[in-house]
Amino acid sequence: MRAMVFDGALRLAADYPRPSPGHNEASIRVGLAGICNTDLEIVKGYMGFKGVLGHEFVGVVEECRDPDLVGQRVVGEINVGCGACPYCSRGLSRHCPDRSVLGILGRDGALAEYVTLPIENLHPVPKSLPDEEAVFAEPLAAALEIREQVNISPSDSVLVLGDGKLGLLVAQVLAPLSRKLRVVGKHRSSLAILSQRGIETCLAGDSPPERADIVVDCTGSPSGLEAAMRLTKPKGTIVLKSTVATGASLNLAPLVVDEITVVGSRCGPFRPALDALDKKTVGVRPLIAGIYPISDGLRAFEHAAQHGTLKVLISFHANLTQ
Repeated sequence: MRAMVFDGALRLAADYPRPSPGHNEASIRVGLAGICNTDLEIVKGYMGFKGVLGHEFVGVVEECRDPDLVGQRVVGEINVGCGACPYCSRGLSRHCPDRSVLGILGRDGALAEYVTLPIENLHPVPKSLPDEEAVFAEPLAAALEIREQVNISPSDSVLVLGDGKLGLLVAQVLAPLSRKLRVVGKHRSSLAILSQRGIETCLAGDSPPERADIVVDCTGSPSGLEAAMRLTKPKGTIVLKSTVATGASLNLAPLVVDEITVVGSRCGPFRPALDALDKKTVGVRPLIAGIYPISDGLRAFEHAAQHGTLKVLISFHANLTQ
């Protein structure tokens, strides 16, 4: 099969071995897959991963033990636990010490014509939801996880740092919860997407925003935490969403002095994400910067890596025209 592979260098493989589903796994023919900032960081060395990239996808189940799933369009949760450890027994498989993670850790990803995942990881896609929107289920679920972790009241001031793909999704998810939400970013065009939805924005470099009760770092930058510390009120909360290949040296004393709570936030609930996409309560179409056929996968990655680019998708549909 064709696949986007990183093995020290990024390449389009024309004859990569098609994966065979294991026990209680499904074989999924990928229709559309997204390039995430994590994929771009892996190419820089993040996680030391080698194999097929990609963890955002929508596809059709071709083979599995559950006949009701065969032929259905699905999206999939990316963490695969061992199923036997104390974490898995408590429903925390995403933190299983022996887990694999789709396209990130020990498991080939979805930027390929076929991918396999456990049946329990799969979620059927509503018939009314197009592939181009369903493919956002994974990053939107990650944005929704913040609502599971942090109690946000209407009077809480909330600051979202970063106007990339995830920052725009986080802002839309949190906007109904707070009357005092503001997004700081570097790109007028990206911020305009939020302004059109009535969300207050601020261009980085303008007058610094006031400190907030809750600050969400979606910068994708090693310096994001330092900026978040400066902008969080005493007794406030920082939510970290950025994953980067390189670390940064910083003074953590302000966290102690101001008694700031730091919350790491990663994956989230898929069913609410699909519901939000289907009901259009979160808009994702304006985030699509381009759709490339798999034959142009390298060009798609070049586009995705350009400063300010939002979501680039790779299509495995034979009839795609660019």
